[in-house]
Amino acid sequence: MKKVLTIAGSDCSGGAGIQADLKTMTVHGVYAMSAITALTAQNTTGVYGVLESTPEFLAKQLDCIFQDIFPDAVKIGMVSSSALIRVIVEKLREYNARNIVVDPVMVSTSGSKLLRDDAAQALIEELMPLGTVVTPNIPEAEVLSGLTVRSKADMEAAAAKIGEKYQGAVLVKGGHLADTADDLLYQNGVCHWIAGEHIDNPNTHGTGCTLSSAIASNLALGFELPESVRRAKEYITGALRANLDLGKGSGPLDHAYRFFSR
Repeated sequence: MKKVLTIAGSDCSGGAGIQADLKTMTVHGVYAMSAITALTAQNTTGVYGVLESTPEFLAKQLDCIFQDIFPDAVKIGMVSSSALIRVIVEKLREYNARNIVVDPVMVSTSGSKLLRDDAAQALIEELMPLGTVVTPNIPEAEVLSGLTVRSKADMEAAAAKIGEKYQGAVLVKGGHLADTADDLLYQNGVCHWIAGEHIDNPNTHGTGCTLSSAIASNLALGFELPESVRRAKEYITGALRANLDLGKGSGPLDHAYRFFSR
């Protein structure tokens, strides 16, 4: 059985973070493990508190995982401090981790800031270069590239700039554009467009976490990156199309839509 590790924050309401990651990995048929970077008090209306793991405890979690059940892929989500990011970088290098998906979580779906200013530089300079693929949404791609992104041509320019800077593949997610749901994978200097169906569903809590976990799961299963992204895109489209409606704000996806008729 293939194994996948998520290194991310906990969402007590179950829609994002490690809860979304574990659900996504499980329905993809891989064995899911987690190293928790922070506890959050949040729900569909916002983030109301963050309690970080200590760097020492995060390091122990990672040692326990890599020394016993070595993951075939690693997904990295919310990491809010530079000290935690440096622990992750150290351990990924120490254990020669493979198939690393970096989701540069900077702001939650509800608009809450999740990355401290001191962590941004460590994320950009130390963690992102280790990624097999980095998966920014459009606001994050603007920060990482320094460009304004308003069109598909802008997405291509931003992806190229990010990819050239970090020497890895970049998936710019197009969900923030008004007229498209297409995503752009930039790999080895080539742009691959992954067509997406625009789903009229306001409940998008945890979409970024879910997509990156699905990509990691497919990489662990042996699919090449473009096919892993395509399959992950197909999965998240189905989870949105299921139209789960929970909570008073932007609700979660139906991660198990393939198995249950609601």
